[in-house]
Amino acid sequence: MVVDKEITAQKIWQILETVCDPEIPVLTILDLGIVRAVKINNEEVEVIITPTYTGCPAMDMITMDIKMRLLENGYKKIKVTSVLSPAWTTDWMSEAGKQKLKTYGIAPPYTRSDDTGDLVIECPQCNSTNTKLISQFGSTACKALYQCNDCKEPFDYFKCH
Repeated sequence: MVVDKEITAQKIWQILETVCDPEIPVLTILDLGIVRAVKINNEEVEVIITPTYTGCPAMDMITMDIKMRLLENGYKKIKVTSVLSPAWTTDWMSEAGKQKLKTYGIAPPYTRSDDTGDLVIECPQCNSTNTKLISQFGSTACKALYQCNDCKEPFDYFKCH
């Protein structure tokens, strides 16, 4: 319940810090960088989000979670707006979010490549770069499946885009 009547964007951002991604629960929507803006129009709170990719099935759940969290905190007039342009990029992810991914066992998005131009993906288990692509698609469309040639563990890689 809102203790005072003043609605500020800072308070809304603090609440949004507690909304987790349903597919990767160690990440918040702020870690992912999908929250573009918070607007206050009289007593209406508008949260503007960009999906990680068009058609992402998690966006409906994220929208509902945003509304529920704001309702739990006493906000009544809530609007969540999805914008597609500019398209979301992994560059918008926080460094803390990338570290959370690695700790969780998912290789964070990299932009590093070897002499041949191939991506160098580090195993989140043993930190080896001796890894191979198994499938362009992992547990979700935004991830690829890799395997470490040293520790033999399979792992998801959060694809750059």
